[in-house]
Amino acid sequence: MFVKILKNIILPVLVFAVIGGLFGLLIAYFSKVFAVKADERVERVTAMLPGYNCGACGYPGCVGLAEKIVSGEADSVLCKPGNQDMRDLIKTYLNEALKNEQNNNKK
Repeated sequence: MFVKILKNIILPVLVFAVIGGLFGLLIAYFSKVFAVKADERVERVTAMLPGYNCGACGYPGCVGLAEKIVSGEADSVLCKPGNQDMRDLIKTYLNEALKNEQNNNKK
């Protein structure tokens, strides 16, 4: 009776638990190996934009516009709902980030 329970219930549960644990470890390892570092500037510029994700700028949402602004391919003027204070804030931030980057490269 105990052998039958062991074969039919406990052993399959243990096999699935071990396989699940191994796959969990593999996923954890690959998430570290293939991790993509996000550009901090894009996140900050996205936070400065209105966040409507309206697409009026011609890009897919505020994140798309922020990526192009940081890379220099677009200007914050394209954001239709944004005001001049927002544009000035973004320009000031990007100028400071550029200066900090240049200072870090000199060291």
